[in-house]
Order: sequence, then structure tokens, then C-alpha cells
Amino acid sequence: MHVTLACMRPVLPSNDIRLYDVLVDEWWRSSPAFAGLRWIAAARAALMPPAVRAGAVLVDLGCGGGLLAPHVARLGYRHIGVDRSRSALGVAARHGVVPVLADAGAVPLADSCADVVSAGEILEHVAGPSTVVSEACRLLRPGGTLVIDTVNATALARFLVVTLAERVTRLAPRGLHDPGLFVRPDLVRGVGRQHGVALAVRGVRPAVGDLLRWLVNRRGDVRLVPTFSTAVLYQAWGVKEG
Repeated sequence: MHVTLACMRPVLPSNDIRLYDVLVDEWWRSSPAFAGLRWIAAARAALMPPAVRAGAVLVDLGCGGGLLAPHVARLGYRHIGVDRSRSALGVAARHGVVPVLADAGAVPLADSCADVVSAGEILEHVAGPSTVVSEACRLLRPGGTLVIDTVNATALARFLVVTLAERVTRLAPRGLHDPGLFVRPDLVRGVGRQHGVALAVRGVRPAVGDLLRWLVNRRGDVRLVPTFSTAVLYQAWGVKEG
């Protein structure tokens, strides 16, 4: 499947949003194209509390094809997805996501409208990550939970995420990331602090046994587990002060 996609895919610059149009049919397939995003979505959802009131809302910044949707439904939230890709939003809508076509740095939703805000695998795709974190905090109501995951701006992350994942193992589509946009945790924590959200940060990595099995058969899911190092992929989460 990868060979076929690689042959048919037009040459695009790294981090070009048109890549999601080319791969629009891959979001929910068992093929490896977005497998890593599915695993990360599950790890992100594990940091989210269940809804405690009727009509609770989760705003999903950079929702893509709605991979967080099954987890959001289980937790009991109304799922609003924000993305710049019209084709990805069309897929998300078919999975119960209320689509909003917008930039994650300028979301046309009211202040304090969300019980949970997710900003998963988006900060490393935008030129202004501080703006996106600020916008996430604006959308979040006091007492609400913010959950972020992104890629650190390190040489190790560039090697593993771009060289190894995109070019060697094909764990991610080639050209998905521009390593010049990777984001350091201190930026995320600092912006959160400015807006009343104290963020805890931890690294996550694939469970080794799961990943080895996946590399052999390219089927199934891989658990992400906490790790002491934030040098590659990390999560940040916290509650907005009242």
C-alpha cells in the first residue's frame, strides 16, 4: 500500500496541508499512513476526565479526520473539531464530530465554551504555536482541562520523527513534518502559565514489544507509555484556574 501511495502522491513541500487531501481516505483505514496519530490520540484521551455535566463540550484543535472521536464519545462530551483541512473535516463529521473550518490560532467560538480543549499533534505544524496555546486557554472554561501533545525541538526528535518514522519505517507519511516547527516544552508551559493553566509535562514513547510487532505485520495498535525523557514526543496537561 505504501508503494502505491508513494507512486501516486504529488511532490509537496514538508508540512503542506494538501497532503491531507491526498491521504484523505487513509484516516480510518488499517493501513499505516496515520497509525501513529491513532495511537497518540488514545494516549491523549487517557489524560481527559469524563464529562461531569450534561452538554459538556470538548474542542479538538487540529482534529484532522476525527481520530479522537471514539474516545470523546466514551467520555461523554459533545465533540467540536477545528481544522484547516476541509477534506479531513468531512471525514471527522462522518464520525460524529461537529466540524469548524478555521485556523487553530483564531477559532470562531466563544470564550470559556469548552470543558476540555485538545491540541494534539498540531503545534509542530503551525508557525505560531504560542498563539494556538493561547487560543486553547481562551476557549477553556475555569476548571476545564487542557491536553496537548507535540514534538520537541531536538536533534533526536528530528532523527526519529522525520528520518526514521517518515523515511525508513514509513510510520508516518513522508513530508508530514517540518522539523523547523518543532516546539520546546518550556514554550508550552510558559504560555499556559500566562493564561492560568499550570501544565504538567511528560514524555511518551511506543511500548517496545507493541512497536516491534507492528513493524513486522503493520497491523493493530501500539500503546504509548510514559517515559522520563521529553526529548521526542511529549504531553502537557493541566486545569485552568477559577
